[in-house]
Amino acid sequence: MNKKVFVSGCYDLLHSGHVEFFRQAAQYGDLYVGIGSDNTILHYKNHKTVYSEQERLFMVKSIRYVKEAYINAGDGILDFLPTLDIVKPDILIVNSDGGSEAKREVCEKRGIEYVVLERDPHEGLAARSSTELKKSPCQLPTRLDLAGTWIDQPYVSCYAPGWALTISLEPSFEIRERCGLSTSTRNVIKRIWPYQLPNMDHETLARLVFCFENHPEREDGIISGAQDAIGICVPGLCRHYYDNHFWPDRIETCEDEQVLEWLEAHLCMIPIDPRPLGCSVVEGKDITTAKVERLAEAAERCWQAIMKKDLKVFAAAYKDSFNAQTAMFPAMIQGRVQAHIDHYSRCPEVMAWKMPGAGGGGYLACVVTDARQFCTAHPEAFEIRIRRSGM
Repeated sequence: MNKKVFVSGCYDLLHSGHVEFFRQAAQYGDLYVGIGSDNTILHYKNHKTVYSEQERLFMVKSIRYVKEAYINAGDGILDFLPTLDIVKPDILIVNSDGGSEAKREVCEKRGIEYVVLERDPHEGLAARSSTELKKSPCQLPTRLDLAGTWIDQPYVSCYAPGWALTISLEPSFEIRERCGLSTSTRNVIKRIWPYQLPNMDHETLARLVFCFENHPEREDGIISGAQDAIGICVPGLCRHYYDNHFWPDRIETCEDEQVLEWLEAHLCMIPIDPRPLGCSVVEGKDITTAKVERLAEAAERCWQAIMKKDLKVFAAAYKDSFNAQTAMFPAMIQGRVQAHIDHYSRCPEVMAWKMPGAGGGGYLACVVTDARQFCTAHPEAFEIRIRRSGM
């Protein structure tokens, strides 16, 4: 009869180091695993889990070295004591950096053998630890608004309804603050999910983010447009239709690989000065029915051109959408923004340009004849990567 072996931990950011630890521990006998509960991690480690206790239980149980796993019912560093009463193990195994005198004393009192393993990676793999993974760059996406945005605000769409077009971007570049890439909404998401978006229905996720950011007691009284939450949370290319409401009447998406690759081949970003602190892009706004209708019409043409992969029409509609935005919100052009537009608009490869988000600075998002060639010729520019489902 095999001996019973017990290990315990959080296993929140499950990685190859955990699996190797389970493999080594299972060499001593049948392996049983205790998992820290959501409540224990919140109060003992002072942070929420990335994955719920039921998700972590499912993942750990699915590892072939594990015979059975449980959610620990205790709390603190010895939260596994109730699980010990269930398993009644012969051996308790800890990592070299996970042992403690308290754990050793528990084993002595209960007649359990206490074994310490070194934290060695599996052969050929890099060493992993949850602490190091938490220091890795945040993998939350951001969004680029392509056309029609500002219409997600009811004080705009009340003049005429229309579509806003967005694409969700992988964080393959430094995402700077006050640069039009919806960092305020992204920072709100970080407070809930610090490392990556949860795997759930994309529109439901966007609704959750929108409601969390725009709670009733928000001090500044500003309602962030839904295009920010939708643009971040919904992968691929997306358009959302607004008609005098904060949330769109309908949402349509495109994840056709040929379309997404075509967009990536013709869009690039150029960093410019961030939006100045304290500046207001809504000062001097001049919103009329005719101007909003031009914005909506440009967004519709932009979508149709993308679907047909018609670069010339896409560039024209993209530029028209930006011109419609700045006609309503002239303060989008702040500081040296116009100088940057003047400079890059003279490049023969640049077919159209706009500023992401509310403008005022940050980036120029340009439509170009060939993004890779343009970025090679202009090292300050970079290509984008559109997020696909499952990423």
